[in-house]
Amino acid sequence: MESLARGLEDIFEKVEANIRLTLEDGIKLLETTNMLGLGYLANEKRKILTGDQVYFNNNGHINYSNVCKIRCGFCAFGKDSGEKGSYTMSVEEIVRKAEHYASLGATEIHIVGGIHPELPFSYYMDLIAKIRQAVPSISLKAFTAAEYDYYAQLENVPVEEILLKMKEAGVNFIPGGGAENFSQRVRDIICPGKLSAQRWLEIHRTAHRLGIPSNANMLFGIIETDEELIQHLLALRELQDETGGFYALVPTAFHPKNTNFSSITPASAMRTLKVIAVSRLILDNFNYIKAYWVASSPEVAQMALTFGANDLDGIVREEKIYHTAGASTPQLQTESELVHLINELGLTAVERDTYYHVLKTHEPQKISE
Repeated sequence: MESLARGLEDIFEKVEANIRLTLEDGIKLLETTNMLGLGYLANEKRKILTGDQVYFNNNGHINYSNVCKIRCGFCAFGKDSGEKGSYTMSVEEIVRKAEHYASLGATEIHIVGGIHPELPFSYYMDLIAKIRQAVPSISLKAFTAAEYDYYAQLENVPVEEILLKMKEAGVNFIPGGGAENFSQRVRDIICPGKLSAQRWLEIHRTAHRLGIPSNANMLFGIIETDEELIQHLLALRELQDETGGFYALVPTAFHPKNTNFSSITPASAMRTLKVIAVSRLILDNFNYIKAYWVASSPEVAQMALTFGANDLDGIVREEKIYHTAGASTPQLQTESELVHLINELGLTAVERDTYYHVLKTHEPQKISE
């Protein structure tokens, strides 16, 4: 154990004593070259929280439009209205896609898009209400905090009113998009027109108070410092202490292709594993850390399951945002592929619903002696 803790002895002692890690601890972990020790700590914390179960769900993505008036510099997905390649789906098209996903066994639909300058708020209400009517049993994880912020501006009402209307129409859950990094320095460079970190946190706080749970995202591998990355995690930990409304953190690696930051070297596998492990250790009040295979690759996501992650997200189907930025990952993973990635590590694959209720369990095969 002494060699495993090399250079991290004080943090090993804190984790063993269940003492919360600090900003300085987080920076030290991001800087360590002791990957075995870091992975061990994160994995032990994961076992304490959820044992050897790794989760995934049968889900589908609907990116209803790529038209966006903000045009963040780090985003390859957004287009101007009328620009070549821009699109906006009709409500009828969205409903048909939702019905198709449901026919394939999907239990959740993830719906996000751009900040569209021309669509009325009634469009968004209509698409939720009509999906709910067409497939009443499916869970709708819909719209980011940036979108809710915009709807409140459109209607000139408090965001609480927007969230209540969406909840009544059929929204079950809010994805974590729009968080990026909470540092104002970073936001001023990569997304100066986007809602502030404080507004993102306020919208999720309000949603939690209204009984709408959510995930949290964190973009990494762009221009953030180690300190800014840990500060982001600490802000999430503080809000989770207050509300308990977050289910999972989704650390997402930046893809530079087709963005204003195309000269940036993508995050390495080592950096990805470090960020996931440190997220697990700092976020002691989050049960789930996702290894989002769309952003990192199925192979790195599998490795992350030994660095504290315990969720592979899901089958996904037709993700467009990361693939527009050059992601070379498949458009979907089958259930058998996800189960294999998990079982190969000797871990139990669990198909879940949006709320982590167990739907199906796949135990790893035991090797006969």
